[in-house]
Amino acid sequence: MEIFALFSVLISLAAFFSYINVRFIKLPSGISLMLMGTIASLAIVAISHFSPPFTEMVKEKLALIDFSEFILGILLSFLLFAGSLHVQAKDLRKSAKSILSFAVVGTVISTFVVAGGFYYLVQIFHQQIPFLYCLLFGALIAPTDPIAVMGILKKANLSKEVETNIVGESLFNDGIGVVIFATLLHITIGSGNFGPADITLLFVKEAIGGIIMGIAIGFGGYTLIKSIDNFQTEILITLAMVMGGYTFCHALHVSGPLAMVVAGIITGNRGERAMSDITRDYLGKFWEVTDEILNAILFMLIGLEIVVVNFQSGYILIGLVMAIVIIFIRFFALFFPALAFGFKKKLGMTTLKIMTWGGLRGGISIALALSLPMNGYKDMIVSITFVVVLFSILVQGFSIGKVITYLNRKKKPGEAE
Repeated sequence: MEIFALFSVLISLAAFFSYINVRFIKLPSGISLMLMGTIASLAIVAISHFSPPFTEMVKEKLALIDFSEFILGILLSFLLFAGSLHVQAKDLRKSAKSILSFAVVGTVISTFVVAGGFYYLVQIFHQQIPFLYCLLFGALIAPTDPIAVMGILKKANLSKEVETNIVGESLFNDGIGVVIFATLLHITIGSGNFGPADITLLFVKEAIGGIIMGIAIGFGGYTLIKSIDNFQTEILITLAMVMGGYTFCHALHVSGPLAMVVAGIITGNRGERAMSDITRDYLGKFWEVTDEILNAILFMLIGLEIVVVNFQSGYILIGLVMAIVIIFIRFFALFFPALAFGFKKKLGMTTLKIMTWGGLRGGISIALALSLPMNGYKDMIVSITFVVVLFSILVQGFSIGKVITYLNRKKKPGEAE
């Protein structure tokens, strides 16, 4: 009953803040909910000086939710499937080379470069952390968060090609980032020798296995949907694909996020051909509403979770510096594959700059940080991750529309958008 009461409060706060935003503030929903959740958290922290028991009670209630398990085990499957439903396969095929290069090569580059920068920055602030944990931080912060990206870029005035690259890359680099993180975590907490061959095998099993599972789930659902015409049952089938498929992936130790992305793309493209107009309409509205509600809960919860994080002034400073450094690393991780694989000229520098500033971090990074085993380095990584995520969504997300307008105005004649 306590969990139900807690989620009732979260939904009520999200509904109230959403109303305030739509009625008066008119910001993108993700930014407004995180901003108001952050303000609410700061108010709770301020109240602690006058009423410590109240703050302790709030912390105790929030602790009932295992944030990491809630995001990675529940929300992520729904949000990735819902987001990938609207991705057109024909647009993906046109940008497949750039999306895959950014998602794989870019994420690997970003992981290692961020890890190196983090390792030396921590030492400047007179802290110590093993390089393996720096790699874990690099892996969890390198991929952009599709939940944050799609939620905030919905109203941005982008060309179809730029939008496809940003959304496609964020969907796939999320899955790759989670796989890299899981591989590194296995090495960190594992026992015995773990050589390059073992690392490669684990990575391939997670990534390729997830893609294969996604194809099986997507075509399995498509076959069932094609054989009937009943929108209630067809919606129920898609729910089973998400919940049952994600659980099965977890049991097989393959990438659930990649499976959900692939299954969502297949359902949104091939599956729609097998649906009647009524089913297509109901299914689209169902997943759109589900996406909006879960996004509201996620961003509200991220803001409120600040109450339970052990922030220290040194961690906040490191986080702010890393947030800025990560933007430059993000540009390099996009520029290098674009140059190396020969599509820099096609995309243009304006597109790479928009993708750099629009590469937001969100709840997945926080969830991965919170999933780390309890030790002397977890508090540091969690605190710094929170600072980077808050900076990413509140600063980059808040200004992305103005940045896009400015960059498009400064674009050279004839340059690709």
